[in-house]
Amino acid sequence: MLQTRFTTESDARPLDMPGLVELLSQSSSRPRYAYMILDLIAKIAGPNGSAGPLVVHGGSATPIREWLCDALAPMGSSYPRRLALAARVREEMETAGILPQDPVEAERIVDVEVRERVRASGKTNVSRAVSDLVRAGILRRHYQGYRVDHHNRGAQRQAVYTLSPLAQKLLQVNRPAGMASPRQGSLGF
Repeated sequence: MLQTRFTTESDARPLDMPGLVELLSQSSSRPRYAYMILDLIAKIAGPNGSAGPLVVHGGSATPIREWLCDALAPMGSSYPRRLALAARVREEMETAGILPQDPVEAERIVDVEVRERVRASGKTNVSRAVSDLVRAGILRRHYQGYRVDHHNRGAQRQAVYTLSPLAQKLLQVNRPAGMASPRQGSLGF
């Protein structure tokens, strides 16, 4: 995988959206997924280009990695692997005898368990995509939390993602002058 930095030199042409897409294709093994992550981060980022550590959505605060995972989870709901996971979870619960007899309640419990398993693997995918974006210079990552901000996670610290100035210019939603930025995590769907 070619490692290209997201910088401009005085003699280089300015980076535009096609250049960003090309950079993603060179620096990530999953460029479309990385672009979706980057776009979601840009949409919730504050005026300084920073998103996280928590995203307020629907009245509750969620860590940004979990929020990104949940935002992308519906894309795979009809894939055969997801359907197979749901069948496997149902079978495991039936075997363990913890599946209720009420079909509506049983479906709800299976959906909750599938969502938790998808979130667990999805957080890994999000971290890999973010690492690709960090290596490309498109994004910076640090951890903010209970005691001290740090570049490494741990000690109850949560991830914060900050767009590079060029990425912020290319991806940030243009807001009319005088309009306050929306609350972090509020997307206008």
